[in-house]
Amino acid sequence: MNDRQDPYAQQQVYGYDAYGQPVYRPDAPERAYDQYGQPLPQSPHGQQYGQSYEQQSYEQLHGQSYGQPQGQPYGHDAYGQQQYPQQQPQQQYGPPVQAPVQASVQQEWIPRQADAPPAEPAAAAPAETQIPEPRPAPDYRTEQFSFIEEPDEDSEDVIDWLKFSESRTERRDERKRKGRNRFVALAVVLVLAVAGGVGWFVLSGDEDKKAPSAAGGAQKRDVIVVHLRQTRGGDSATVLLVDNATTKKATAVLVPNALAVAKDGGSATTLGKSVQEAGTGGTRDALNTLLGSDIKGSWRLDTPYLENLVELVGGITVDTDTTVPGAKPGESPLVEQGKGRSLGGRTAVAYATYRGPGEDQGKPLARFGQVMQAVLRKMSSDARAATTTVESLAQIPDPSLSVQQLGASLAHLAEKAKEGSYATTTLPVQPDGTLGERAADTVVKDVLGGTVKNTDKNAPPRIGVKNATGGAAAAGSAQVTLVNGGYTYVDGGTVGTAEAASSVIYADEARAAEAKEVAKTLGLPERAVKQGKGMGNADVTVVLGKDYKG
Repeated sequence: MNDRQDPYAQQQVYGYDAYGQPVYRPDAPERAYDQYGQPLPQSPHGQQYGQSYEQQSYEQLHGQSYGQPQGQPYGHDAYGQQQYPQQQPQQQYGPPVQAPVQASVQQEWIPRQADAPPAEPAAAAPAETQIPEPRPAPDYRTEQFSFIEEPDEDSEDVIDWLKFSESRTERRDERKRKGRNRFVALAVVLVLAVAGGVGWFVLSGDEDKKAPSAAGGAQKRDVIVVHLRQTRGGDSATVLLVDNATTKKATAVLVPNALAVAKDGGSATTLGKSVQEAGTGGTRDALNTLLGSDIKGSWRLDTPYLENLVELVGGITVDTDTTVPGAKPGESPLVEQGKGRSLGGRTAVAYATYRGPGEDQGKPLARFGQVMQAVLRKMSSDARAATTTVESLAQIPDPSLSVQQLGASLAHLAEKAKEGSYATTTLPVQPDGTLGERAADTVVKDVLGGTVKNTDKNAPPRIGVKNATGGAAAAGSAQVTLVNGGYTYVDGGTVGTAEAASSVIYADEARAAEAKEVAKTLGLPERAVKQGKGMGNADVTVVLGKDYKG
C-alpha cells in the first residue's frame, strides 16, 4: 500500500515540558494540538496552522522555524518522506528535557480540567500495514492534580447513632427524675392526709361551733334583682333573689320602694323613683352602694311577661290573703281569698299588683313574693329547660344578665324551692328611708353578705327638697347649691300649690343647727327655719317658695 504513515507517530520523544506537552527530536517537526487535544492540520509547505505564541517567538529570534529540521535532505524513507542528517539539539528554553523513554505499557492519568488535555493518538494506518506503537505515559507532577474528598456515608450513620444514644440517655435520666418527683409528691400527699385526718379528728367534736362561723364568714352567693313593673300606672315592686351555694339555701328579699338610695351627682332618691328614672342599671348600682352587696344582674319583669311566665309553667297555686275584685263593678272576683288557690297568668298578675284600701306598699310587695315562689316551684330545675322557658318570653335581656345566665339562676332557685330550702323575708326600712341596725345585722349581713353604708354617723346630712315655686328651674338650682355645700340631695318632687315663702323644716331637735346652716347655704332667712314633720327619708326638709332666688 502507498498510504503514508503519520510522521509524528514515528518521532522519538525526549521528554515533556512544564505544561505536560511532549518534546520531540529537533530533526522532526513538532506536532501542535488545539485546546481539545486534536492535532492541528499542516500547511502545504510543511508548517502547521495554529502555532503557539512560543513557536512564533522562537522563529523571530532565531530566524528559523521552531522544531523544523535543518540542512538538506539526503534521501527518502520507505514512505516517501525526506530524510535529513542528524543534528545536535539546540539549547532548550524552560525546564530540562528528560531523556526519551520508550514505554511498553500505556498508563492512564487524569489531569486537572484547567490543564491542557492529553493529546489524542494520531490516526494510525490500517491494521494490515502497521501496528500502533503505544505512546509513553506523560510524566505529570503532583501539583497538576486536584484531589476531591468525597463524603463518607458511614460518617452520617455514626453521627445519627451518637444522637440516638445521647437522646436515649437523656430520656432515661428524665424518667428517673420524674420517678423521684412522683415519689416525693406521694410522700407529701401521705403526710398531708395524715395531718388532715388528725385535724379532722380534733375538730370533729366542735361542729356546733363551726356552723355559725360558716354562716357569717365568706360564702358564695348568686344575687339577682327582679323588678316587677306595671304597664299601667308605672308602679313597681323589687325582689332580691339570693342563691347561697355555701349554705345551700335560697332567699327572696323584698325591698320596699321607700328605701332611700343615692343617685348620680351626690343626690338621693327612693327606690321606687330610681326604678322609673334611673332604670335597671342605675338602680342596681345604687343598691350595691347602699347594701355593700354584689348583685350580679337585673331582670325587668313587666306585667305582660309575668302573665306569660305563669302560663308557660302551667299555672301556679298560692295561699291568697285577700280577695281581688273584678275589673268592673258587679263582676265576679278575679281572685278568691283562701288556701291553695289556682291562678293563671291573668289572675296571678292581678293578685301580685293588688293594693287594697288603706294598705301600704308592703302588701302588694309581699303578694309579688308569693307569686315568684310559686313560679319557681313549677319551673324546671334543669338549666337547659329553664333557659328554654326564659327564651319563650321573647324578652330583650338586660346587658348584665344574659338569657343563659338567667335560666341557670332560676333553675338553681327552682331546685331549692321544691326542696323546701327557700324562704322569703322583707328588708326593714325606717320611716326616713334608712336602714336600722336590725336590718344591717339580720338581712344585709347574714343574707346578702354586705354592709350597710348609710348607718355611718359621719355621713353627710340628707336634705329633702320640695319645689313650690311654680317653676321647674328652682329645684335644679337648689340641688347644685346643696351638693356643692357637702350635703346629700333628696328629691321631694313638686308641690301642686305654690307657696309665697320658703321653709326649712327639721323633725329632730338635734338637727336644728343643721337646718340653720342649710338656710344660709340656700340664701334663705333664718326665720324660715322651724321644727315640724318633714320627708321621711331626709334629715332636713326644704320647701322652696317664690321668695327663693336661686
